Amino acid sequence: MVKEIKLPEVGENVESGEIAKLLVSVGNVVDLEQPVLEFETDKAVVDVPSPYTGKITEIFVAVGDRVKIGDLLMKVETENMKSPVPVTEEEAVIPLTKAVEEFPAPEAGETLPGTEVVAAEKPQVSAAPEILREVAPASPSVRRFARELGVEIDYVSGSGPGGRITLDDVKAFTKLLVSGEKKPAGSGLFFETLPEFSRFGEIDTQPMSTVRKKTAEHLSYAWATIPHVTQFDKADITDLEKMRKQYSAAVENAGGKLTMTAILLKIVAAALKLFPQFNAGVDMERKRIIFKKYFNIGVAVDTGRGLLVPVIRQVDRKNIRELSIELTALAEKARNRKLSPDDLQGGNFSVSNLGGIGGTYFTPVVNAPEVAVLGVSRSSMQPVYNDGQFQPKLMLPLSLSYDHRIIDGADAVRFLRWVVEALEKPFLILLAG
Repeated sequence: MVKEIKLPEVGENVESGEIAKLLVSVGNVVDLEQPVLEFETDKAVVDVPSPYTGKITEIFVAVGDRVKIGDLLMKVETENMKSPVPVTEEEAVIPLTKAVEEFPAPEAGETLPGTEVVAAEKPQVSAAPEILREVAPASPSVRRFARELGVEIDYVSGSGPGGRITLDDVKAFTKLLVSGEKKPAGSGLFFETLPEFSRFGEIDTQPMSTVRKKTAEHLSYAWATIPHVTQFDKADITDLEKMRKQYSAAVENAGGKLTMTAILLKIVAAALKLFPQFNAGVDMERKRIIFKKYFNIGVAVDTGRGLLVPVIRQVDRKNIRELSIELTALAEKARNRKLSPDDLQGGNFSVSNLGGIGGTYFTPVVNAPEVAVLGVSRSSMQPVYNDGQFQPKLMLPLSLSYDHRIIDGADAVRFLRWVVEALEKPFLILLAG
């Protein structure tokens, strides 16, 4: 029997996009849920899986074609092909009342799948709208299952390969919703109705882009739930800037750009080891602090579509040249809409460098569920009094915003002072290990 593969729903408010890459050819045999092509939205590239097991008989799209949800992509011959039993419509469409009976609220002290943070293989539930996760990777049957339960699938964290959302993830999230232990992300935020601005003059109304909506939701949540404090300082980078320029050509020949951001990534990773409360998470439901043993740092990237924060993983295990190359590649992916959902997840700390634009200091918003963010502004030559005379020094303004629930002001000063001293005396990085 010949079946049609059509473009499924790939995310909220995603109606169309481009074919980025074909992963199969006519005559190939594919398994159920095997990716057959890459679909590019205005922010991310996601895999489109086959809803059947069979042989590809026809392909109706090519790389670069623009397609809409529901458009025909391929045809598959499914006769004599064994395939796992898919979720049926009857199984997927479950009223919420039945879900409560089928997935009852947990007993006191019971650990649900998805609530244990330290076990990465278990389904996880996210309390906050995750920043810039536009496309939730899930099959059409899982999306239908979540939709019938009234669950916003973008707020469910996936435990499958590449963060893919499974039925068990949706069930775990539903358990917490019906038990009253979890509220949908953003549910505690209220917005006043705006006045009718057209009464006062001409207006132009434009819908928010998907990236802008996700950014607005996440930052509203972070600002409303995290008690922010910002600590300011400045570092003398006169000598460091000379060294950066001296070695920039060698790094560029290797495929990267030796920027102050890349250097700061290495310094911040060392600081996070010395000050573990900055590499942590706050679990207010269980009244505990989660200290992370890995060092992933997000870097804010300004793109034509809005703010993106790709994550560089295991920063402590990479040298500055490797970080420069990876940072250059990630920034390029962000600006060319090549980032995957995995590229935007798993950060412990963020760095936002506005120095290329200008300004002195600013108050960056903590990227929840992280607990701190370092803002970097433009360096400038300033007179510094030293040994009885003023000397011209290149000074770099730094702004550290942090979550005051678990970070005290004195610790924030110590953390930022250590970063400043490491910029002024890079040998400190070697001492810290």
